[in-house]
Amino acid sequence: MTQDEMKQKVAEAALEYVRAGTIVGVGTGSTANMFIDALAGMKDEILGTVASSEATATRLAGHGIPVLGLNEALQQVDSLSVYVDGADEFDAERNLTKGGGGALTREKIVAAAAVQFVCIVDQTKQVEYLGDFPLPIEVIPMARELIMAEVVKLGGRPVLRDGFITDNGNIIVDVHGMKIKDPLGLEDHLNSIPGVVTNGIFSHQGADIVLMATPDGVEKI
Repeated sequence: MTQDEMKQKVAEAALEYVRAGTIVGVGTGSTANMFIDALAGMKDEILGTVASSEATATRLAGHGIPVLGLNEALQQVDSLSVYVDGADEFDAERNLTKGGGGALTREKIVAAAAVQFVCIVDQTKQVEYLGDFPLPIEVIPMARELIMAEVVKLGGRPVLRDGFITDNGNIIVDVHGMKIKDPLGLEDHLNSIPGVVTNGIFSHQGADIVLMATPDGVEKI
């Protein structure tokens, strides 16, 4: 089974967690795109969706799936029933690294608004410790050098993501070379640096369920 075929299987498996008559949060990236394509088959059963990026909103709308802003959605319902998204890495405690596509801030916001976060990945994303995948930090541009200097003190190698601007108008610094043994502590520490919008460690908003595609099928963690 190819990696794309595994992504397809796990995206379809996530439909089990979509409840009729609710608003669904939808993530960003290649696996999330496959979930959007699968969700199109039940678009008439849900009230709508909240997208974590402009790219996701465009893909949802292309399928005729209603897209709401989060503020609009939360005026209709107390919370989103589920948030479905991929990850760049996950560990045994279901901590995640996200933000390879640059949508980490909106992803974290939508995840926080959902009752349940279902993370859809293939088995290549499973790691003992987060950090093999460079950790993204969304940064207000004037704080770039301040934040990069702080990251160096923590033992990371910060690299500005060249030519990339987030949907929020900010920049991304990718941190290489860190083995993250305390994801929750590092998430809090990085977020405390002035000028950091958020970072790509999802511990506070970790996955409730990880659906992991393997050549033998989809494993639920």
